[in-house]
Amino acid sequence: MQDALPGDTRLALDLALTVRHDGHGGIADDLTDPTGLTTWIRAHADDLPVTPGYAADAPALTAVRDLRAAVRALFAHAVRPGAPSPADAARLLPVPEALDRLNTAAARRPTVPVLHWTRGADPGVRLRPVPDGGDLTAALAQAVIAFLTGPDRQRLRACHAPRCVRYFLKDHPRQEWCRPSCGNRARVARHHERHKRASRPDRP
Repeated sequence: MQDALPGDTRLALDLALTVRHDGHGGIADDLTDPTGLTTWIRAHADDLPVTPGYAADAPALTAVRDLRAAVRALFAHAVRPGAPSPADAARLLPVPEALDRLNTAAARRPTVPVLHWTRGADPGVRLRPVPDGGDLTAALAQAVIAFLTGPDRQRLRACHAPRCVRYFLKDHPRQEWCRPSCGNRARVARHHERHKRASRPDRP
Protein backbone atom coordinates (compact mmCIF):
# COMPACT_ATOMS: atom_id res chain seq x y z
CA MET A 1 0.00 0.00 0.00
CA GLN A 2 1.21 3.49 -0.81
CA ASP A 3 0.81 4.72 2.79
CA ALA A 4 3.51 2.23 3.85
CA LEU A 5 6.04 3.39 1.25
CA PRO A 6 9.28 5.12 2.28
CA GLY A 7 9.02 8.91 2.18
CA ASP A 8 11.33 9.27 -0.83
CA THR A 9 9.39 6.72 -2.87
CA ARG A 10 6.06 8.26 -1.95
CA LEU A 11 7.25 11.77 -2.85
CA ALA A 12 8.67 10.68 -6.20
CA LEU A 13 5.52 8.79 -7.18
CA ASP A 14 3.14 11.45 -5.93
CA LEU A 15 4.96 14.16 -7.88
CA ALA A 16 4.66 12.11 -11.07
CA LEU A 17 1.01 11.43 -10.33
CA THR A 18 0.07 15.11 -10.31
CA VAL A 19 -0.54 14.35 -14.00
CA ARG A 20 -3.58 12.08 -14.12
CA HIS A 21 -6.70 11.11 -16.03
CA ASP A 22 -9.50 13.62 -15.52
CA GLY A 23 -12.33 11.07 -15.63
CA HIS A 24 -13.67 12.44 -18.91
CA GLY A 25 -11.19 11.16 -21.46
CA GLY A 26 -8.56 13.86 -20.97
CA ILE A 27 -5.49 14.60 -18.85
CA ALA A 28 -5.71 16.61 -15.63
CA ASP A 29 -2.83 18.51 -14.06
CA ASP A 30 -2.88 19.25 -10.33
CA LEU A 31 -0.08 21.82 -10.71
CA THR A 32 -1.53 24.38 -13.10
CA ASP A 33 -1.23 27.33 -10.73
CA PRO A 34 0.44 28.28 -7.42
CA THR A 35 -2.73 27.37 -5.51
CA GLY A 36 -2.57 23.80 -6.80
CA LEU A 37 1.10 23.53 -5.87
CA THR A 38 0.40 24.98 -2.42
CA THR A 39 -2.27 22.32 -1.82
CA TRP A 40 0.05 19.53 -2.96
CA ILE A 41 3.02 20.76 -0.91
CA ARG A 42 0.94 21.15 2.24
CA ALA A 43 -0.29 17.57 1.82
CA HIS A 44 3.37 16.44 1.82
CA ALA A 45 4.68 18.93 4.37
CA ASP A 46 5.96 16.21 6.72
CA ASP A 47 8.48 15.13 4.08
CA LEU A 48 9.53 18.54 2.79
CA PRO A 49 11.45 21.52 4.18
CA VAL A 50 8.49 23.91 4.34
CA THR A 51 7.10 26.02 7.13
CA PRO A 52 3.49 25.89 8.32
CA GLY A 53 1.32 28.03 6.11
CA TYR A 54 3.57 27.55 3.07
CA ALA A 55 2.24 29.31 -0.04
CA ALA A 56 3.74 28.69 -3.47
CA ASP A 57 4.53 31.46 -5.94
CA ALA A 58 4.98 31.47 -9.70
CA PRO A 59 8.75 30.72 -9.67
CA ALA A 60 8.21 27.74 -7.36
CA LEU A 61 5.48 26.45 -9.65
CA THR A 62 7.74 26.69 -12.69
CA ALA A 63 10.60 24.95 -10.88
CA VAL A 64 8.45 22.06 -9.67
CA ARG A 65 6.77 21.61 -13.05
CA ASP A 66 10.17 21.56 -14.76
CA LEU A 67 11.35 18.95 -12.27
CA ARG A 68 8.20 16.89 -12.79
CA ALA A 69 8.85 16.78 -16.55
CA ALA A 70 12.30 15.36 -15.81
CA VAL A 71 10.87 12.85 -13.34
CA ARG A 72 8.29 11.53 -15.79
CA ALA A 73 10.93 11.24 -18.51
CA LEU A 74 13.12 9.21 -16.16
CA PHE A 75 10.17 7.07 -15.07
CA ALA A 76 9.49 6.33 -18.74
CA HIS A 77 13.15 5.36 -19.10
CA ALA A 78 12.96 3.18 -15.97
CA VAL A 79 10.01 1.08 -17.22
CA ARG A 80 11.68 0.21 -20.53
CA PRO A 81 11.30 -2.01 -22.51
CA GLY A 82 7.71 -1.40 -21.44
CA ALA A 83 5.91 1.60 -22.92
CA PRO A 84 5.74 4.89 -20.98
CA SER A 85 2.56 6.41 -19.67
CA PRO A 86 0.31 7.53 -22.56
CA ALA A 87 0.44 11.05 -21.11
CA ASP A 88 4.15 11.24 -21.89
CA ALA A 89 4.60 9.18 -25.03
CA ALA A 90 4.76 12.14 -27.43
CA ARG A 91 6.49 14.73 -25.27
CA LEU A 92 9.26 13.17 -23.21
CA LEU A 93 12.44 15.07 -22.44
CA PRO A 94 15.60 13.38 -23.72
CA VAL A 95 17.13 11.34 -20.90
CA PRO A 96 20.39 13.38 -20.73
CA GLU A 97 18.37 16.60 -20.37
CA ALA A 98 16.14 15.03 -17.73
CA LEU A 99 19.18 13.82 -15.77
CA ASP A 100 20.83 17.22 -15.94
CA ARG A 101 17.64 18.94 -14.77
CA LEU A 102 17.23 16.53 -11.85
CA ASN A 103 20.86 16.69 -10.75
CA THR A 104 20.99 20.48 -11.03
CA ALA A 105 17.95 20.78 -8.79
CA ALA A 106 19.29 18.26 -6.25
CA ALA A 107 22.61 20.12 -5.99
CA ARG A 108 20.87 23.14 -4.48
CA ARG A 109 20.40 21.24 -1.20
CA PRO A 110 23.69 20.66 0.63
CA THR A 111 24.23 17.44 2.56
CA VAL A 112 26.68 16.30 5.22
CA PRO A 113 28.03 12.79 5.91
CA VAL A 114 26.72 11.25 9.13
CA LEU A 115 28.45 8.24 10.69
CA HIS A 116 26.31 5.32 11.86
CA TRP A 117 27.85 2.50 13.89
CA THR A 118 25.67 -0.01 15.69
CA ARG A 119 26.88 -2.85 17.86
CA GLY A 120 27.95 -5.87 15.85
CA ALA A 121 28.00 -4.02 12.53
CA ASP A 122 30.59 -2.17 10.52
CA PRO A 123 30.47 1.62 10.52
CA GLY A 124 28.53 3.21 7.70
CA VAL A 125 27.83 6.65 6.39
CA ARG A 126 24.67 8.31 5.17
CA LEU A 127 24.17 11.72 3.67
CA ARG A 128 21.86 13.95 5.67
CA PRO A 129 20.53 17.28 4.41
CA VAL A 130 21.87 20.37 6.13
CA PRO A 131 19.11 21.84 8.31
CA ASP A 132 17.43 24.73 6.50
CA GLY A 133 19.74 24.15 3.53
CA GLY A 134 18.57 24.29 -0.07
CA ASP A 135 15.04 24.66 -1.33
CA LEU A 136 11.83 22.77 -1.91
CA THR A 137 12.66 21.63 -5.45
CA ALA A 138 16.06 20.37 -4.31
CA ALA A 139 14.40 18.26 -1.62
CA LEU A 140 12.02 16.79 -4.19
CA ALA A 141 14.89 16.09 -6.58
CA GLN A 142 16.88 14.28 -3.90
CA ALA A 143 13.83 12.18 -3.04
CA VAL A 144 13.49 11.21 -6.70
CA ILE A 145 17.18 10.27 -6.90
CA ALA A 146 16.82 8.12 -3.78
CA PHE A 147 13.84 6.35 -5.33
CA LEU A 148 15.48 5.80 -8.73
CA THR A 149 18.63 4.39 -7.13
CA GLY A 150 16.75 2.24 -4.61
CA PRO A 151 15.11 -1.17 -4.83
CA ASP A 152 11.58 0.13 -5.46
CA ARG A 153 12.56 1.32 -8.93
CA GLN A 154 12.54 -2.30 -10.12
CA ARG A 155 8.80 -2.45 -9.40
CA LEU A 156 7.92 0.72 -11.31
CA ARG A 157 5.41 0.25 -14.13
CA ALA A 158 3.19 2.40 -16.34
CA CYS A 159 -0.51 1.50 -16.25
CA HIS A 160 -1.93 0.98 -19.73
CA ALA A 161 -5.56 0.48 -18.84
CA PRO A 162 -7.92 2.59 -20.98
CA ARG A 163 -7.77 6.26 -19.96
CA CYS A 164 -5.13 5.70 -17.24
CA VAL A 165 -1.84 7.62 -17.26
CA ARG A 166 -0.49 6.58 -13.85
CA TYR A 167 2.82 5.05 -12.86
CA PHE A 168 2.66 2.51 -10.04
CA LEU A 169 4.73 -0.02 -8.09
CA LYS A 170 4.03 -3.63 -8.97
CA ASP A 171 3.12 -5.49 -5.78
CA HIS A 172 2.89 -9.07 -7.11
CA PRO A 173 4.08 -10.92 -10.24
CA ARG A 174 0.70 -11.00 -12.02
CA GLN A 175 -0.21 -7.37 -11.41
CA GLU A 176 -0.77 -5.48 -14.66
CA TRP A 177 -2.74 -2.43 -13.55
CA CYS A 178 -2.37 0.27 -10.92
CA ARG A 179 -5.81 -0.31 -9.40
CA PRO A 180 -8.59 -2.93 -9.61
CA SER A 181 -10.80 -0.40 -11.42
CA CYS A 182 -8.18 -0.14 -14.17
CA GLY A 183 -8.07 -3.92 -14.47
CA ASN A 184 -11.86 -3.97 -14.82
CA ARG A 185 -11.78 -1.34 -17.57
CA ALA A 186 -9.02 -3.20 -19.41
CA ARG A 187 -10.96 -6.48 -19.29
CA VAL A 188 -14.13 -4.79 -20.52
CA ALA A 189 -12.21 -3.14 -23.37
CA ARG A 190 -10.66 -6.48 -24.37
CA HIS A 191 -14.07 -8.15 -24.29
CA HIS A 192 -15.58 -5.47 -26.54
CA GLU A 193 -12.65 -5.70 -28.94
CA ARG A 194 -12.98 -9.49 -29.18
CA HIS A 195 -16.75 -9.16 -29.72
CA LYS A 196 -16.22 -6.52 -32.40
CA ARG A 197 -13.72 -8.71 -34.26
CA ALA A 198 -15.99 -11.76 -34.01
CA SER A 199 -18.99 -9.84 -35.37
CA ARG A 200 -17.20 -8.55 -38.46
CA PRO A 201 -18.08 -10.42 -41.64
CA ASP A 202 -15.18 -12.28 -43.19
CA ARG A 203 -13.51 -10.34 -45.90
CA PRO A 204 -12.28 -11.98 -49.10
